[in-house]
Amino acid sequence: MKSLTVGDLEDCLLNKVDLRRQQISQAVQEVQKVVHHLTTNISSQDIRFQAVPYSDTYNENIKVLAPSQFLVTVPVKGLAGYKEAREQRWRYYTLQGTRLPCPLRDPEGLQQWLEVDQFMKSLWQWHETDVNIDGDIVPAKVLLVFRKLVENAIRTCHLSGKVSMLGNRSAVWVAVETSAYLVELELVPAVEIPTTWSEKARWPRCLQRWPSQERVECIKSFGFNLLTCSSYHWQLSFFRAEQVLLEQLDDDGGCRRKCFQVMRQLKEDVWCPGNRPVITSHHLQTVLFWTCEKYPHFKDWQVFSKAFLRLVRKLHKCVSQHFLKHYFVRNSNLFQCTNPIELDAVAQKVSTFLKNPQISPP
Repeated sequence: MKSLTVGDLEDCLLNKVDLRRQQISQAVQEVQKVVHHLTTNISSQDIRFQAVPYSDTYNENIKVLAPSQFLVTVPVKGLAGYKEAREQRWRYYTLQGTRLPCPLRDPEGLQQWLEVDQFMKSLWQWHETDVNIDGDIVPAKVLLVFRKLVENAIRTCHLSGKVSMLGNRSAVWVAVETSAYLVELELVPAVEIPTTWSEKARWPRCLQRWPSQERVECIKSFGFNLLTCSSYHWQLSFFRAEQVLLEQLDDDGGCRRKCFQVMRQLKEDVWCPGNRPVITSHHLQTVLFWTCEKYPHFKDWQVFSKAFLRLVRKLHKCVSQHFLKHYFVRNSNLFQCTNPIELDAVAQKVSTFLKNPQISPP
């Protein structure tokens, strides 16, 4: 069977990209109906959590990491007027409320503490001991409360035949049966910080040429989120800012988005398939942003074959070195907690492709 070279990849894989878009769109529509139903019930149980709105177009609360793996941010409410903490203090508590002889480690990279006093306005429920220790809103305690609410909502909404809890995980995961396949969702309570840019995100960098200064100011105006992704520290997230970057990739008529879509399709079909892949769409997106910054001009993105192979080489370098800097917070490695054996397996497949950039047609 004749193989397809990089020059032919564009047509072959973009057809698959279109099919993927249709399948994902259908899955997102079905998933967000379930999520809206569940979170509406959760909000009625506990005022601190908002319902995830239903949208006929793009839903900013649902991030597709892989075809069967979504990240769903559930906004919290009752916390307004955020300000950065100015005073540093040691923490000596445990999640069980006992005292430690030595302080907890300080947050690194994408992590930070979150004190209830960092908000000008806060509901009294955020001061309660079910989520608060020594003035800190503690992610693990928020997740414990949230998990019970999700379990109750599944029963109350009579969704037990369609939605199931996935146990033995510190995070809150559920499996949702769609008409096509099973989708695993990580439900993550999120504090939304609109209009304010995190001091940890020292972006743009000096002499940076992409994106333009005007676009930078627009992107920073979307603020950031804080997610319950660890025990003591909140994790910074810039999903809205990243989405704006993605939407405006090819205003000059380049092929950046096309390169990203084809690379993502190869990742899902060949390099890293599966339900919970070690490399997600967010990793590929970050590789794309770094490559756009290094190659900011239209001429760098005119010829698909050259631009695509350049992007794949950047991916191979990051995966091989087990190191991918977060685009906005440079001192954070997105592969820090990733299985190195799985990364090496992906690196080998990408290396094989780069040595002979061909695929067999379906």
